[in-house]
Amino acid sequence: MEIEHVPDIPMFRKNTAAFVHEISGEVFSNVDGDGTYVRVQVLTTAGALDRDKQLAVVRRLTDLVAAASGDDSLAERTWVLLTEAPEGGWGLAGRAHTNADLVSAARAQLAEIAAAKNA
Repeated sequence: MEIEHVPDIPMFRKNTAAFVHEISGEVFSNVDGDGTYVRVQVLTTAGALDRDKQLAVVRRLTDLVAAASGDDSLAERTWVLLTEAPEGGWGLAGRAHTNADLVSAARAQLAEIAAAKNA
């Protein structure tokens, strides 16, 4: 959320998550048979990350993985895959949304929050 510069609202907080799946080195390796890698996949809406944001996300996640493992050398073996959902390919609350739908929903939630603060 911080790198994307989206507002800190429930809509984004509830739908920004990390999923960790442990995969055995026996089924996940490079061509030399080395399975001491970590793969991180980031899924965003199309266009959410410009080049500077892509670089920041990859650096931040790589550093986080290495720090969490206690092995600084893991940074050299951390793959970060940035994946953009195509327009209309991001599902939320049972509906496939366009980027405009998500922006509209975020603006509506910001307006609700502002109205509640002013009430």
